[in-house]
This record gives sequence, C-alpha cells and structure tokens, in this order.
Amino acid sequence: MATTKQKDACDFLDADHKAVKKMFAEYEELAEARGSSREKKRQLAEKICREITVHAQLEEEIFYPAVRKAIKEDLMMDEAGVEHASAKDLIAQIQEMTPGDTLYDAKVTVLGEYIDHHVKEERNEMFPKARASKVDLVKMCDALQTRKEELMADAEALAD
Repeated sequence: MATTKQKDACDFLDADHKAVKKMFAEYEELAEARGSSREKKRQLAEKICREITVHAQLEEEIFYPAVRKAIKEDLMMDEAGVEHASAKDLIAQIQEMTPGDTLYDAKVTVLGEYIDHHVKEERNEMFPKARASKVDLVKMCDALQTRKEELMADAEALAD
C-alpha cells in the first residue's frame, strides 16, 4: 500500500486558501506601488473575488453541511457562515467599484484580512474536527473538484 496520504477535502480547500493568500500579497504590492496600473489591480481584484465566491459556494454546498452533521459544532459552523456572508458583502461592494475609487484598495485589503482570519479558524479548528469525524473527506475531495470546475467555468463565462 502507498505511504503517501491521499488528498482529502481539507487539503483541497487549503490549496485554494494558499492560492488566494498569494493573490492578496500580489494585490498589496500593486496597491503600494506608485503609478501601478489600475487595470492590473482591477483584473487581480476580480480574480480574487471570483476565486473566493466559488470557494465559499463549494464550502456551503458540499463541505459545511456534511461537517456540520458529523461534528455537531453549531456555533463554529454558524460563525463560518457569517464570515462568508461578510466576505460576500464586501465582494459585492468591490465589484461595484473601480480601482480609482477612494476605498477600493482598502476594501480589497480588508477582504484579505477577513479571509485570513477565516482560513486560520478552518485550519486550526474545523479541519482537525472534520478529519476526526466519520466524513469521507477523500471521497468529498472528488466532489469538490468536479463542482469547482463547473463553477469556475460558469464564473469565467459570465466574466467574458
């Protein structure tokens, strides 16, 4: 039998977390650079918003319901839902703005801080509890992958 641990749903979601964190770091560099292109910032902000929106939908449709049922930690799961709602609200505000607007950079930065906090809670609290539960996270990983491909295709079709 292979010694490498199969990727599970937590690994899959965490790969998204790492990718988005990298994008926020890139955005921060653009925001701090003088005379950086507004178009570059807009494209990166749109990509960040799209990635987070798809990620949140995956968690809400597939991961959270299964984990909620298995671990019986309603407060932690409710908090995650509220954090998603706050992030979506901020995303909606960012999407209605342009990089030249006064609070654009600040809103993208705060979104990054929200996501950072949310990711820490998932990593430190939710993922270990999910892994200790009876949820088949390896099987769920496939479902997340399939659904993410569908959602990204839809999101990119809308962006065109």
